[in-house]
Amino acid sequence: MTKLQPPVTTGHWRWLVLAAACALAACANPFAGRPMDTQMRAGVAAGTVSVTYGDPARFSDARDGRHESDSARRAWLDALSEHLSERAAAALPTGERLEVHLTDVKRAGSFEPWRGAQAADLRVVRDIYPPRIDLDFKRLAANGRVLQSGSRQLRDLNFMMRPSPYANDPLRFEKVLVDDWVGREFSARR
Repeated sequence: MTKLQPPVTTGHWRWLVLAAACALAACANPFAGRPMDTQMRAGVAAGTVSVTYGDPARFSDARDGRHESDSARRAWLDALSEHLSERAAAALPTGERLEVHLTDVKRAGSFEPWRGAQAADLRVVRDIYPPRIDLDFKRLAANGRVLQSGSRQLRDLNFMMRPSPYANDPLRFEKVLVDDWVGREFSARR
């Protein structure tokens, strides 16, 4: 005897179409059609601030999390670059420009392979794995004259002891590190 299945209603079709659209959107690559060199050096510019970075596969964080895809790495680097652009643009006087090049990024936490295959992609955040950002910057006047330039190594060994306004953000420790640097470097000079 055959068991009859209930007919699929219109509501079910809506959910199926929505799920298919979400799956298709997740596969979209914003860098499709662009040369690989442009993809890797894509930066975020926000008016008076431009942030660039080199090949993310050469960053310390890439050596730690080898299983992370290039597109995932670029996604969090773009988010961090955008955050840096927004914060620095708000701190700079009108007319000034800032060029920042991220030379190395090591996010807070690390992967602990001895935890087994099930935890291979699990970032464990402990105080012994602080966030680190190395960057070069150039602050320019409206006429293009260099006002300030240098290299900085941003570190926060007490990152777990400090409150963060970005509580559920996966880049919360790195964003606080950026906020501290922008505040120290540019806000006092306004």
